Amino acid sequence: MSDRALVVVRSGALTTVQDRGRPGYAHLGVPRSGALDPPAAALANRLVGNGPDAAVLETTLDGCALRPRSTVTVAVTGAPCPVTVSGRPAAWGAPVVVPAGELLEVGTTTAGVRAYLGVGGGVAVEPVLGSRATDLLSGLGPPPLTDGTVLPLGAPAGAPARVDGVPQPCPPAELVLRVVPGPRADWFTAGAVRDLTTRVYRVSSAGNRIGLRTEGPALERARPGELPSEGMVLGAVQVPPDGRPVVFLADHPTTGGYPVIAVVRAADLPAAAQAVPGTSVRFVPVRRR
Repeated sequence: MSDRALVVVRSGALTTVQDRGRPGYAHLGVPRSGALDPPAAALANRLVGNGPDAAVLETTLDGCALRPRSTVTVAVTGAPCPVTVSGRPAAWGAPVVVPAGELLEVGTTTAGVRAYLGVGGGVAVEPVLGSRATDLLSGLGPPPLTDGTVLPLGAPAGAPARVDGVPQPCPPAELVLRVVPGPRADWFTAGAVRDLTTRVYRVSSAGNRIGLRTEGPALERARPGELPSEGMVLGAVQVPPDGRPVVFLADHPTTGGYPVIAVVRAADLPAAAQAVPGTSVRFVPVRRR
């Protein structure tokens, strides 16, 4: 058994393997998946000397704990959180050397939702359709981590970055999502379209990697009934029967029958991944490019 591996001591609320996902398979009903905060995942890889396609770990709220079988270099990015090695404080947002057998702990986030752990060589689980990403909707990729899981690691590809500090956006105090009209905006009353872009919503605790759910004014339909299932895209703002908008994230279904009132700019979705429940949400209309 290779000593290039991590042993999961504490898996946390939800820790998954993620990379840049598997785009291009929507016609087969396969979501794109991948890290919900791609810039944070990419930064973790750069800090430990990995290429952009290396797989990282994505934690949710309460982090995880791991024990390497050999000395590894790691970096934690995304949501700010305490990092320790065998109880000793370690740097967040910078390369950290963890000796073989010592306990690496990624703690509970102090802001935001999801932290990213990059490891030199990347997490080398078996790829599926060209990606190592865990997809909660389709079940593709490795299952979410459980205590005792052993994660194989690849060979280090490059030297860790030499940095004093790195730019990292703070988790949003207010989530501002720029939107363009969706293909089914005409299924809603003029008042509903106005409410979407003028009223304040809040992030619901019911959200997950599939979609960010909101609490706030219900959007009134202009026509009854349901649509036949049609294609869905990343960032689609779908409105289920309760009238509260849902923003589709990386594990979203590739088709759906609820009308899409708007679509969020892709550049705003990493912030959505870090918005804690209760965060205010504003949908801001912009022109199509």
